[in-house]
This record gives sequence, structure tokens and C-alpha cells, in this order.
Amino acid sequence: MRRPDTLRRPTGWAKLIVTACAGVLFGAAGNAATVTELQSRALDGIPGKEGTMILVEYAPGDVDPIHRHDASVFLYVLEGTIIMQVEGGKLVTLHPGETYFEGRNDVHIVGRNASQTKSAKFVAVLVKDQGAPILTPVK
Repeated sequence: MRRPDTLRRPTGWAKLIVTACAGVLFGAAGNAATVTELQSRALDGIPGKEGTMILVEYAPGDVDPIHRHDASVFLYVLEGTIIMQVEGGKLVTLHPGETYFEGRNDVHIVGRNASQTKSAKFVAVLVKDQGAPILTPVK
């Protein structure tokens, strides 16, 4: 029996493309976070916009390259400790149950696992233009 769309996880090509693109972009810093798209849907009442939910898993010591999302991003920490900062913002340390927000014009200059020995994991929801990439590297 097929699960309803609201419970489906991407499989096959969709998961491969998202994981490969995100892995390559995040991997530019050396240690790649694992990024899995959990769901993406057009947003009723907001023409041209979609909501995309991703799971980001940092191995010990993982560090993101500088990037932007061109989206409003709502982040919720599931496990471990992560350190985040957007250009012009404060450096923050986040623990399980804590949240973080990135605006569509923010440049994410720090994103990393605070631990060299434990993994970290968070869920992020992006509100973005339909078909836009999850992230764009900034040089």
C-alpha cells in the first residue's frame, strides 16, 4: 500500500540528486555534512514558492563552506552541538531543542559541528522559489 504524499520520502533519482548536489557543495570545506531532502511541496496561497525540509547530519568535525540559501530557513537542532553565524550576526552555539533562522539575503559564514568526537543533526525548513537550489556557495 502506498503511503500518502505527506509521508513519502524521496527515493531513487530525487534522493541521489539532492544528496550529490548538497554533498558536493558542503564538501568544499573538506568534511561533507550529509544532507537528505525529506520533503518538498508547492505552498498553497503563495504562488511560485515551495517549502523544502532537509535533514543535515554532521560527522565529528564537519564544517560547511560559506554559502547562502536564497530562502527563509528555519532550523531545529535534534542532537549534538552546532555553531552557526550569518554575516553581520552573532556567533551562536546551538544545542538539542534550540532553533536558528537565516533570512533569504543572509550569507552563512559559519556552520559546523562543535564537537570533534560526537555527531550533530538538525532539521531545516526552507521557504524558497520553486525549483531554486537548496544552497549556493559564496566565494
